Amino acid sequence: MKSSKLILGCLATVGLTAGAATVHAEVDRDAIAERIKPIGQLCLVGDDCGTAAAPANGNGEAAANGIDGGAIYQRVCMACHDTGAAGAPRRGEEGEWSERIDQGWDTLLEHAINGIGAMPARGGNPNLSDEEVAASTAYLLEPVMDVPEIGDDAAADEEAVTEEGPVEEKAEAAAVAADEAVEEEAVEEAATEEAAAGDDEPAWAGIDGEAIYNQACMACHMTGAAGAPRRGEEGEWAQRMEQDMDTLYEHAINGIGAMPPKGGHANLSDDEVRAATDYLVEPVR
Repeated sequence: MKSSKLILGCLATVGLTAGAATVHAEVDRDAIAERIKPIGQLCLVGDDCGTAAAPANGNGEAAANGIDGGAIYQRVCMACHDTGAAGAPRRGEEGEWSERIDQGWDTLLEHAINGIGAMPARGGNPNLSDEEVAASTAYLLEPVMDVPEIGDDAAADEEAVTEEGPVEEKAEAAAVAADEAVEEEAVEEAATEEAAAGDDEPAWAGIDGEAIYNQACMACHMTGAAGAPRRGEEGEWAQRMEQDMDTLYEHAINGIGAMPPKGGHANLSDDEVRAATDYLVEPVR
């Protein structure tokens, strides 16, 4: 009798231990997934940079109109409006915005869409829609002024027209297409890298440096903002080109002076930054 109780007790202990291990494994998987989820995306010229690709905001919730202005700001606007490069007013600095906010929301949005001074149209990303520019501008301005709700009426009208679910179907199709495009791009990139290795070319030889330059570098290196040497201006590059390319790559990756690391686009890989640097100095190299 005592042996039977002892056996039953052991079996119960084993069961509880196994159950706890299972729960622990599930918790670990959730924690790992949370840690490695992407913090942003690179949107290159020619890509579909619609709102379907926009990540959630810092609270883990999408913006009410489906566009995450904070995420767009971090990809496109932060390099200048967090650092004050080229005289850009910094987010949250009321003194730097006092005269500008007197112009009103409509004027400030027009400047963001069409460009003004050293700031190019749409922050240098022509693929952004007016609604996406409006959402990122609202995020930029909300600490210093009252901003209107972006796109609520349009979102409500669209939901009423598509109540049966075509929007969800379209989003699902877009997600599938995006996955296929990523896979195709990965195959092409691997083939390009393999070919480059055979020709003793650098690993980033197959990366479109021009597209990355247009996305991450053009705002300063086209206008000369914050003293940035302009592309193709030999006089502005003369002393810099006396350094070797490895030094220029290091400056582009880690930042120097007013230029933040990777032009403020932390999600770029080192090789993508090198490819953009090659395109930037190509006319004077």
